[in-house]
Amino acid sequence: MLLFGHRLIPSEKFYHISDTEQIIHTPPSSTIYIEFSQENLDIINYLNTNDIGFVLHVHSITEAVLAENLNARYIAVEAHLAKSIQNLAEHYLFDAKILVHSDNEADIEEFALLGIDGILFREAVVKIS
Repeated sequence: MLLFGHRLIPSEKFYHISDTEQIIHTPPSSTIYIEFSQENLDIINYLNTNDIGFVLHVHSITEAVLAENLNARYIAVEAHLAKSIQNLAEHYLFDAKILVHSDNEADIEEFALLGIDGILFREAVVKIS
């Protein structure tokens, strides 16, 4: 199980942007974090064209399937969708890892038992303005 932003585990940070111009304010080889939406397709295309890894935060199973097809490295989901999307990822052999958002260290055991790929704690996401 992957843990991003856990206080005891060093991990990479994800840089939350809202437009492509903000990418220059991120460290080299950063992984970008963006919300899934049609308005962000230009950012997603830019990231793919420039071979920049990214996390897509999705809100439905349909968005998760689209995120996989858009070449997201990670798909971030809320807890209520985690198991369904993880099952889908395993069935269709997604390349993306499924990360569930959590602020509670006690969730590690629950999501580990559910077979979720990883947990994304708030501290792992850096907002770029």
